[in-house]
Parts: sequence; C-alpha cells; structure tokens
Amino acid sequence: MTLQTIADRVGVSRMTVSNAFSRPDQLSAEMRRTILAAAADLGYVGPDPSARALARGTTGAVGVLLTESVGTAFLDPMAAAFFGAVAEELAPTGMAVVLLPSTGSEGTIPARDIPMDGALVYGCAGDYPAVDWLVKRKLPLVFVDGDPVEGASSVLLDERHGSRLGAQHLLDLGHRRIAILTMSKDATPRWAPDAASISSNFVARERQAGWVETLAGAGVTPIVMGVHDNVEPDVSEGARALLAGPDRPTAVLCFSDLMAAAVVHAAENAGLRVPEDLSVVGFDDSPLSRRLRPALTTVHQDFDAKGKAAAAALTSSISRFRAGVAPAPEQHRIPVDLVVRDSTAPPPST
Repeated sequence: MTLQTIADRVGVSRMTVSNAFSRPDQLSAEMRRTILAAAADLGYVGPDPSARALARGTTGAVGVLLTESVGTAFLDPMAAAFFGAVAEELAPTGMAVVLLPSTGSEGTIPARDIPMDGALVYGCAGDYPAVDWLVKRKLPLVFVDGDPVEGASSVLLDERHGSRLGAQHLLDLGHRRIAILTMSKDATPRWAPDAASISSNFVARERQAGWVETLAGAGVTPIVMGVHDNVEPDVSEGARALLAGPDRPTAVLCFSDLMAAAVVHAAENAGLRVPEDLSVVGFDDSPLSRRLRPALTTVHQDFDAKGKAAAAALTSSISRFRAGVAPAPEQHRIPVDLVVRDSTAPPPST
C-alpha cells in the first residue's frame, strides 16, 4: 500500500495525498477528509515515519535524559508531574517525548542511538557519559536542575532562596540545635563535619549552601547527616541515625519531603512528638507533604511551571538550530516559597 494507491482511488496526484498527511494546510478540509477516508478504507496508516523524518530532517521527538531507570522515575511524584507538564507544553507542537535512561545495555546506548531533535537533561551532571553522547551529537540541550554545558540553556529552581526560607523559619521560631538531612556520595548514612563536605549533586549543593549561609549568619552550626539517595530504605536509615545521636536536634531541615516524612516516622517510633519535641521542614511540597500527619512545613516548587519552561526553552533552541542561528543560552529561574503547616513549632522549653 503506497501513496499512489490512495491517489488512484481518489483520482488525485500522489503529492496531494502526501499533503493530506504531512501538509494539511495545502488542501481543503473536504479533500483531506476524502483522502483520509480512502486511506482508512484501504488500510493505509500513513507515510513511513523514518522516511518522513529523513525527508524533513527532523524526527518529531525530543528526549528526556534521566539519572535513573525509567521505571524508578515514575515512582517519583515530582518527576511524574514534571514529565506531564513537559508533554502538555509540547503537545501543540506535535513533538513526542522519549524518556532516556542514562545507562544502556550492551551495544545500545539510548543517548547515542535514539533519533531525536533535542533533549532535556533532567538532574544529570554534565560529566555523565550519556550527556557526553548528546553533546557529541550536537543536539540542542536544556538542563533541568543541573549545571548546563557550554551553549545550553537551563531551567533551575531558586534552590538557595528556598533553603534560606526554611532555615530562617526555624531560627525565627527560636531553634538553635538544628540538623540537616541531605544527599551524600557515600553508600551508607554518615555524619559530616559540614554540609559542603557531603554534597553529592547540584541540587543538594545549592540547598545546603542556603541552609548553611542562613544558619551561620545567626551563629548556628548545624549537624549534618547524609544518605546515599532520596529513596527508601536510605532515607529511613538516615532519619533513625540522625535522631539516635547524642545531641538530638530540636529541628531538622530535609533535602526532600520524602526525607522529612522519614524523620517524622522515626521521631514517632522514638517516642517524640512532632512538632512539640521536634520540628521538621521538607522541600518540594509534594502530595506527600499534605497527606502526612502532621501536615509538613515545606518549600513549594511549581512543577508545572518548571516543566513548561523547560519544554519552551527546548523548542526555542530546536527552532534556532533548524534555522542555522547560533545558540542563545538562557537561564530560567523558577521561584519558590515556604508553605508553613503543622510540623514546625518553637523548640521545647528546657
């Protein structure tokens, strides 16, 4: 079944049939309906996508490079909300979204092998091997929650401002024994002499910088516990270790809402009341923060705005690339704010 078969059935040229599928603005709505009806009757689904992509010089797809497996990414509600916003913003363009794991199987490297017009690099450092493949392919790139490579745009939360808000909230309540639960390069939970020595990625470094700068300004030196990843069982192990220390804090600043929830549960298991004995601050304002009891004080990020900004930046970069115009990298900063709920209160009286 070919375009010519449809053309013979309808009594038009092969080019007219091609336009019905690829350039509908070139013919009347009635003619297009006639052609598509004939194609459906004959079982023709349209031009071969590979051949059409070759002719147009575009694949009609953009990649989203992940730091983890695709399956794991969809277990993260923040990532799922981001993907949804990206897909919604791209829908009017007709471009599809391809999720790319950062690793591949033997002989197959998604970042190297999958056809795409550009890619969003979601939370991956620029030294990831997969990022290097995308750069070698000279694809338009936009980095989300990470330092961009030269010539690429970025979409970042105002991480430092958000962590400053959380730290200042605890200081204003009167807390001075404050702990930080964050990401670490090590495989097991560990204490650190300072937050800078334990930071593991761009987001963790930015959030830690905001916490430490704000606390230092008030003469407070936090105790720092790092866990390997923002997943179970790592976060629960870290929360238990944090509260089992000799000088238990009266408040904890957490890298994520998931870590904050683990601290709340660890406190309950240790016989502590939140917020009467221990105040807890999260980051992200995920659905978990509102389901938790007590409801979590946390830093709100707008996942919808972040996803749409990332998609818009990428489509702009792709358009410039197709037009042969030099890249014009931009940094889009997404604002954040503190949502005060029930998990924070003044420290217990001594």
